[in-house]
Amino acid sequence: MSGSSIRESLGEYPFLDELPEPWLDLVAELGHRVSYPTGYRLFAEGGPAEYFWLLTSGDVGLDIHVPGRGNVLIETIHPGSVLGWSWMFPPYRWHFGAVAAGGTVHAIQFFGVDLIRACRKDPALGMDLMQRFVGVVVNRLQATRLRLLDLYGYQS
Repeated sequence: MSGSSIRESLGEYPFLDELPEPWLDLVAELGHRVSYPTGYRLFAEGGPAEYFWLLTSGDVGLDIHVPGRGNVLIETIHPGSVLGWSWMFPPYRWHFGAVAAGGTVHAIQFFGVDLIRACRKDPALGMDLMQRFVGVVVNRLQATRLRLLDLYGYQS
């Protein structure tokens, strides 16, 4: 994905499969490329949520704070995935933490408020993206549940 335009890159993300071309063009205009070194914390649980990312390379570890245990890894997000959904829902705080975990992370970053404005102008786009992000939320919460059951020794 490196070296190509953001618009060309968007077609490589399963998260955006079958998104109509005009909407892909709009989303592409809102993104910019960013990089984070291994160990860099992209966001902390409870902090203000303003962005989301489409990962191009490198892995991001999602963690939650568990009293008496510190930050516990619950899932690793890999290239081709979307990272961040808390910017969509009040109170706009991160429900997890995220740290660059496997090599330098390269991503396309989006400021959530920009996308919300676009969705308010085109409610059909908003509904489509909301359904996509809700799928991400469900998957992340399921991964968290399974990881916590594993941590505390419950057998499924």
